[in-house]
Amino acid sequence: MPLIYMIRHGRAAAGWDADMDPGLDDLGRSQSEAVARDIEKRSGVKLPLVSSPLRRCRETSEPLARAWLATPAIDERVGEIPSPTHDLKERGEWLRAFMAGSWTGVEPQGGVDFLAWRRGVGEALMALKEDTVVFSHFVAINVAAGLATGDERVILFKPDNCSVTVFETRGSSLALVEKGHEAETKVN
Repeated sequence: MPLIYMIRHGRAAAGWDADMDPGLDDLGRSQSEAVARDIEKRSGVKLPLVSSPLRRCRETSEPLARAWLATPAIDERVGEIPSPTHDLKERGEWLRAFMAGSWTGVEPQGGVDFLAWRRGVGEALMALKEDTVVFSHFVAINVAAGLATGDERVILFKPDNCSVTVFETRGSSLALVEKGHEAETKVN
């Protein structure tokens, strides 16, 4: 049964309410170097790499991709939760309110079908047929944790930047093997 090492991106240079697609800041780049070393130790072998299309995830994947002479596959399904607005201030306010809720009864808003996005995260992970490293986001990692545990809350835990949460695919389900390190961080 494949293991999925789901890594939250390193600290971004700007928050969700300040930039639509920020890259990493200096600390985020250091975090990405450290998590690359951690994954190399954990896996002992080169694994396939998958990344969200957003800059902060692609930049987080770079040290491991360089070490393994690999190119991450880009999969939008492990990307950030879509926002119903492009206004940065409204976007931040919406996200804070949304994260406090549950997936039960969530309705489409602003042309975004959140339940379809949630299903897509699960489908992307379940489609992995071998141990894989996935560079993703705070909410997407929580989606996977919720699917693995049957918990409908949007946020189950607060994965730190460059924390590693490990899942195992079991046929048509996910199992949570190891919850990543938690910290109070800015969601970006």
